[in-house]
Amino acid sequence: MAANNEKYEIPTILYEEPRQGERPNPIPYIEVQEGKKMPPVLFLFEYRHTGEVEPDSAGEPVAIVDQIPHQYCDMEFLKEKLPEHVFDMVRTKLGMKPLKEAQKSGQNILNKVNENVENIKEAIQKESDRNKGKSKK
Repeated sequence: MAANNEKYEIPTILYEEPRQGERPNPIPYIEVQEGKKMPPVLFLFEYRHTGEVEPDSAGEPVAIVDQIPHQYCDMEFLKEKLPEHVFDMVRTKLGMKPLKEAQKSGQNILNKVNENVENIKEAIQKESDRNKGKSKK
């Protein structure tokens, strides 16, 4: 198992710097170097504040936190490794639709977006053609 872990990047979780006047992107990212792989599971500690304090070595109060380990698994990894019905069970337990249902819903949304884009393109082209006609007069 140790040899397997060597191919994965030790992740550093980063956040994009917000541009001036824009809201920051709340979704973090991990940079993966060329030749390395994103780990299929991330382990994170939750530091839960207890509301209590204790003195540090200098006698200053320091908050006491409980360290609670959590692990997060890559859904693409699970999709690749699990049978379809088991993967759908995981998705539904996480509050998501089964994959094929989600893909169908997503495709319907994409179709509407693409239709709107085409309508906007046509409207812009008609407006451009009208403006060209006016400028020739």
